[in-house]
Amino acid sequence: SYFESQRGQRTGMQNQWKKVLLMGKSNAGKTSMRSIIFANYIARETTRLGYTQDVEHSHVRFLGNLVLNLWDCGGQEAYMESYFESQRDHIFRNVAVLIYVFDIESQQMAKDMQYFTLCIDALKTNSENPKVFCLVHKMDLVPEETRDQVFEKQEALIRGVVGSLDTTCFQTSIWDETLYRAWSQIVYSLIPNVAALENHLASFCQGCGADEVVLFERATFLVISHSTQKAFRDVHRFEKISNIIKQFKLSCSKSQAQFNRMQIKNSKFTAIIDAFTPTTCIMVICSDPAALPAMTLVNINNARSYFEKHISMDIGGEASSGKAV
Repeated sequence: SYFESQRGQRTGMQNQWKKVLLMGKSNAGKTSMRSIIFANYIARETTRLGYTQDVEHSHVRFLGNLVLNLWDCGGQEAYMESYFESQRDHIFRNVAVLIYVFDIESQQMAKDMQYFTLCIDALKTNSENPKVFCLVHKMDLVPEETRDQVFEKQEALIRGVVGSLDTTCFQTSIWDETLYRAWSQIVYSLIPNVAALENHLASFCQGCGADEVVLFERATFLVISHSTQKAFRDVHRFEKISNIIKQFKLSCSKSQAQFNRMQIKNSKFTAIIDAFTPTTCIMVICSDPAALPAMTLVNINNARSYFEKHISMDIGGEASSGKAV
């Protein structure tokens, strides 16, 4: 198949393939969100995107040798029918994650749930221990005072279908940070040996005397991992930062400039966002006035080779390599 022809190119290790299905009815917003996360679109630019024809394959390299094989499945009725009939074994075989997008404004929710049920049945038959992420999308179109109620009703329908499958539901919109929250959780679920990475990050955070250290994937700015030594009030701060920095990076590129480092300092804290390993950026937050920014930058620089080595070993060096077919 298309993906079988790809091979690991770093340090002689095989890639860790993770097959990800992106499904949902036509016009649910699947391709728009994929383009924002992976192709550097901004929300208002997605209006010019056309419909997905059949299945569009793309592969995205993340940490070490982790590669996401993303199958964006067109949602027109003829395509959906073929996925459950002639292409059933091919589409649903060896899936690590199913991302199913529901358009909350859909006038055919019963039909949408019927297709979702067929997806879950096919997934249970053809894949071992897949994770399911359901994105209840276009929630910005629902009045704020009723959003939670509308979401909970949809989530109850979803959970009535999935049974014992590991399933997470999110409210999402392309117009705010909720999209980054959902996709960061999806990517996090796919990272092998993530506990080892978190231990290294915690040691670095303590060694720097930092309040918090956050590791972002460099291209998408999705949150990979973090270590927090101090309580913060805003539980959605990571995805907000992802959204803000991604927009800033796009502004830089349109001005023929390249984003490399950012430093923010006020009376309460200093934040440094810096390019880290070839596939990551790092953010270090310090409130201790004795923690000089120059010393933080020295610590980041000294840690680069250490983290690059351990990302390669802990994530790229998993014993068995998955293969999407």
